[in-house]
Formats: sequence, C-alpha cells, structure tokens
Amino acid sequence: MGKEAVLSPDAPAPIGPYSQAVRVGNWVFISGQIPLDPATGEIVPGGIAAQTRQVLQNLQAVLTALGANLDSVVKTTIYMVNLNEFAEMNAVYETYFHPPYPARATVQVADLPRHALIEIEAIAHIG
Repeated sequence: MGKEAVLSPDAPAPIGPYSQAVRVGNWVFISGQIPLDPATGEIVPGGIAAQTRQVLQNLQAVLTALGANLDSVVKTTIYMVNLNEFAEMNAVYETYFHPPYPARATVQVADLPRHALIEIEAIAHIG
C-alpha cells in the first residue's frame, strides 16, 4: 500500500515542501490548513469566525478531490493563537461537523504561518 499525494485546485496550494494531503489506502492525512483564500492566496479578512470558516472550506475542498467530505474526518488538531477565542471558533466548527463528531485536540501557539489566527489539520477515513 503506497502513499499518494492529493492536490485540489479548490484549496490553497502548499506554501512549502509538503502535500495538501497524503492518502494511504483508505486513510487521508490532511496538512494543516490556514485561512488562505484559494483564489487570491491571501488570508481572508475578518476575525476568528471568518478564518475558521475558510479553513474548514479548505479542508472540505481537499476531501472533495477524493470524493469525500467532512463526515469522513475522524480526528482534527486545531492550532489557535488565542484560546480566548475558542467559543467563537467552536460555534463555527460545530456547523461543519455532524455527530459522531471527530476526536479533537486544540492547542494555543505563539504564531502561525502568515500570522493566521487558526490552523486545522485532519485525519479522514474514506471508503
């Protein structure tokens, strides 16, 4: 079982030496997505809610390239610059996922690429 790079034209292109995602069998490991608008390559304007929405749309775009969606996600890791914005992020997050919700870890970090407020990586199982 080899690994295959996944690239969606509807998600931001990688800004470094990594793949948007890697598929191994039925498992997909999606690199951390920051709130880049795929059309402009720029961070979306607005606060944590707008940035969370864009990150989740970027994750969805990667999964769509595989014929899957966010319901396939089994684990997310969320990196936030300010955990005081957790409730606002979580309000957006819960509109994109359905029970049973993915397992999740959320950590505060000092900074993120391009000074984004949030980054989310995911692991999905697709059939």
